[in-house]
Amino acid sequence: MVLDLLGLVGAYGAGTCRDRISIIYTAVLVAAVFAYIVVLKLLDRCRPNKNPGSSSSGATPISETNNGVSATTTPDLESDRKVAEKALKTEEQLCKVLMLLATFAVSITYVAGLSTPGGFWDSTGGRHHPGDAILRDQRGQRLTAFFLFNTTAFVASLLIAMLLIIDGKKLRDKTARFHVLYVCIFAVLVGLLGAYAAGSCRKTDTTVYVVSLVGAVLAYILLHLFCSSASKLFPCCFSPAQQNDGNQQSNDAREALDKARSLVLLLATLAATITYTAGLDPPGGVWQDNGDGHMAGDPILLATNARMYKAFYYCNSVAFVASLVVIILVQMEKLVKHHVLEAAMILDLFGLIGAYAAGSCRNVNTSIYVMALAGLVLVYVVIHVIFFTLDHEDKNHGDQANQLLEKRRKRLLLFAILAATITYQAGLTPPGGFLLQDDKLGHQAGDPVLLYNFPRRYKAFFYCNSVSFMLSISLILLLVNPNLYRP
Repeated sequence: MVLDLLGLVGAYGAGTCRDRISIIYTAVLVAAVFAYIVVLKLLDRCRPNKNPGSSSSGATPISETNNGVSATTTPDLESDRKVAEKALKTEEQLCKVLMLLATFAVSITYVAGLSTPGGFWDSTGGRHHPGDAILRDQRGQRLTAFFLFNTTAFVASLLIAMLLIIDGKKLRDKTARFHVLYVCIFAVLVGLLGAYAAGSCRKTDTTVYVVSLVGAVLAYILLHLFCSSASKLFPCCFSPAQQNDGNQQSNDAREALDKARSLVLLLATLAATITYTAGLDPPGGVWQDNGDGHMAGDPILLATNARMYKAFYYCNSVAFVASLVVIILVQMEKLVKHHVLEAAMILDLFGLIGAYAAGSCRNVNTSIYVMALAGLVLVYVVIHVIFFTLDHEDKNHGDQANQLLEKRRKRLLLFAILAATITYQAGLTPPGGFLLQDDKLGHQAGDPVLLYNFPRRYKAFFYCNSVSFMLSISLILLLVNPNLYRP
């Protein structure tokens, strides 16, 4: 694994760096990370191994003497065992969350760094050569900012993976290293946000808009949390019987909380992945030259259909920022317990629907078709809630039946997330690519090539892909809440 990570770092540094600032910054970050890892390993070898059980006084028998008779009393070992199992389970859950975050961050930042936003020159002209980044000549500062933020997220995510591989389950015993992980998580998410804002935008106002979305999503979460907690402002309204019943069902509540957290994290991670890629590589492609009011590296769809592109960009940005905020807040049990993050993920999914509808369509007819599909999805969810769940009485069918239901839900959810991910990417970047310039036959730049060469084949692909995407989104919406999928 160490050789694997070294290979990734070397390939990233050789394939992305084109200027002195990027080369120096990447080299310094990589050297700092590996120096930190070497120091940690040296410290581990120098320090003596400690037996964690020797210092725990809770499990140590207490000897008492009564009239010369020695009696040994033992604390509540069962309670200590449950506490230890709970702590171990929480630690394993956190390690899974961190590894998932590191894996997804490494993958998207690696690909984004090698496929620079704005594309590359395919010919020699002026100060550039074939293979040079187009944005280097047009917007060099913005491209440099993208590389710095993307490299920060890439290296920080590699450090998270290294720490998890080296220390494993011992991280919680090492407080300093545990805090380093949180610093790395913050660096990864800030790096992704900065890289998205610098790589997907071409103007200052859109950059400010993307950054301000963080505050808007946080305000939405706080508003939903306040509405969810309004009924709990008066604890005297709850009877002692209800409180005792709640204590008896604490284990079931904990399991439900862990399931909800895993679901939210999985959805947020995949949504952030596809929206990050779509924002840096927009539908319709980018211009390869200057002319007619546009510059090389700018999105073609922005010049040919500005309203459609802005609708795509804003919806995609909302989904991306909402995913990042949810990943940050997923460890807060209060937000998960009140289903606040699930509500944010529903907002995320509808953002994906809007981005797909705006980014995959080129004329009014297909736009109406996709929006009608989205409306049917919403209507179906509402009908399902009204007629199937409101009058449903959830009965306890035993642990075996509940486990079978949970396995079926996981299979359906994995399939729905897989289908939604690949159909979203395929709808925004269809097979055959895009026209990069207008031609004499009346074809417009930014339109799919397959639409003109094989119109029937393209329409079959587009309609089937759109149906699959919308059905996957509706299935995910129904699988979020047990009250929706249990009936």
